[in-house]
Amino acid sequence: MRITKSGSVPSQNGPESYFTGKVRIDTPFSGTESARVGGATVTFEPGARTAWHTHPLGQTLIITHGRGWLQEEGGEIREMNVGDIVWIPEGVKHWHGATPENAMTHIAIAESLNGSPVEWLEKVTDAQYQK
Repeated sequence: MRITKSGSVPSQNGPESYFTGKVRIDTPFSGTESARVGGATVTFEPGARTAWHTHPLGQTLIITHGRGWLQEEGGEIREMNVGDIVWIPEGVKHWHGATPENAMTHIAIAESLNGSPVEWLEKVTDAQYQK
């Protein structure tokens, strides 16, 4: 059993290669030994977002603050609000982040396959984001 104390792991900036805008990642966690689950609390400032990406075994998002957007490739942008729980099936190309006016925080949980929980793709353009 392991307890990670709040604040014991320094915040990290979301890497520019995977995010647009200011993104903070807090208390990343991962399973040990045979467990494949991992995740983090991710905060997006207004206008910040992920690049397009997929998850080999899907992803769960739990919205804990603010308002955000989510888009599946070929679909409409959908709004996410505090308390919403989002399931993104395996292999679905998507992005998520804050709205232009509001910050958004979510807890992201995903399982790894062959050592990776995500495949990062191209960045979401401003035109795609502002649709």
